[in-house]
Formats: sequence, C-alpha cells, structure tokens
Amino acid sequence: MSESVLAGRHAVKEALQGNRDLNKILIQDSIEKHQINDILKLAKKNKVVVQTVPKSKLESFTNERHQGIIAFISAYKYMPLDTLIQNVEGKKANLLLLDGLEDPHNLGSILRTADATGFDAVIIPNRRSVQITDTVARVSVGAVEHVPVVRVTNVNQAIDKLKDAGFWTVGTTMDAPMDYREYPADINTVLIIGNEGDGISKKTLEKCDFTVTIPMVGKISSLNASVSAGILMYEVYRKQYPLKE
Repeated sequence: MSESVLAGRHAVKEALQGNRDLNKILIQDSIEKHQINDILKLAKKNKVVVQTVPKSKLESFTNERHQGIIAFISAYKYMPLDTLIQNVEGKKANLLLLDGLEDPHNLGSILRTADATGFDAVIIPNRRSVQITDTVARVSVGAVEHVPVVRVTNVNQAIDKLKDAGFWTVGTTMDAPMDYREYPADINTVLIIGNEGDGISKKTLEKCDFTVTIPMVGKISSLNASVSAGILMYEVYRKQYPLKE
C-alpha cells in the first residue's frame, strides 16, 4: 500500500501508539470528542493533522466500519530479513513463514494470533502472496503495528539463512508422520503455513526439519490456514511457557 486508509478507533489508536507515519486523521463532525480523547492526545503528541469532516466524506474514502474516524497512513515498512536475524540473535525466538498465503483475512488473523502468542515476526514472499493491505491491518486489530512483517524474494533462500542462524523449520501437511503435539517446540522455531488450497510447495516442504499434522475426527478434511496457524502457535506457547505447579 502506498498511502492507505486505516478505519476504526482501535486501528487508528494502535497506529499512533506504534509510531506509524500517519499523514492525516479525519474525524466525523458529529462524534463526541470525549469518546476519542485518547486518540486526539496521541495525534497532538505525534503532530498528526486532525480534521473534522461530515460522515459522507469518511465514507467516500472507505467502505469499512469506521466508527467516525479514519487515518491516512504511509506505506507499510517491511523489516529486512537480516535485520530480523540480528534482532533475535542470542535469544529464544519463534517465527511464522507463510508460503503463498492469498487471503488478507487469513493474514490479518494470523498477525493477531502471532501478537497474542509472542511470535517475533511473520515472513511472506513478495510475489504470489497477500501483502499488507488495509484489510489486513483492519482484521489484525492493530497487531500489524506490533508484529514485524518480513518480505523476502525467495522463500527457500530465506529458510537457508534462518537455518544458518539456528532456527528449525516445521511444516504442516495432511499426511505428515508426526502429530503436531509431538515436535520439540523448545527450539528456535519457524512454523511454515502453506497456501490455502495447495499447501506448502514441494521444494519448501523438502527443507522442513519436521513435518507435522493436525489430527481431525470430524467430516471436514481441512482447516482454515489461520486456524491451523493459531493451533500451532499456541502449541509453541504451551511448550515454552508451561503452567507453573
């Protein structure tokens, strides 16, 4: 996104708190200022221009539920892979790599769960994959401001770099020999989630140190990509942060 519209009070507040480069904020003229006092204070602190406009003006910029406020935000700044590796060097780290994910709602949901489970970053390819869009930002409910997104040219080369940095890769397939509850999540982990329809590409799957499956006993043969990612991220969290006796 070059300049995008961020809609909704929570999304705008998270962008301000995350020190994102907001160009301007528009608020509906009928809104009670005390309802968005925290946003107005943050906007003043960050020196972001705030304008009052009629509801029709807001709706000319977005079809999303805006709650009387939108912001114009500068292009998303992806984190370079080398920077990510430097940032996590010497500490326990968990990453998510999305191999050709296409649905912005899935990416937004995954970012939200990544934030909840303390994952350090999400990695996406810059071709044949969903990118950070207004919809992703909205669905993430502000998580896009807190979880770095790394965009790479070549997924398999990125995996090689991560392995050299001490990460182990875990891929998901229907016919994997290992139940997801069995793999050792006490290591620096890169969870790999594939395309919604085709799964993980063959070459990428060959680079996985582990392949795991999520068992299902119902009538439906597959899970939504964001649901699968959520199950695996919380399994990592469960193993790395066990309940204290």
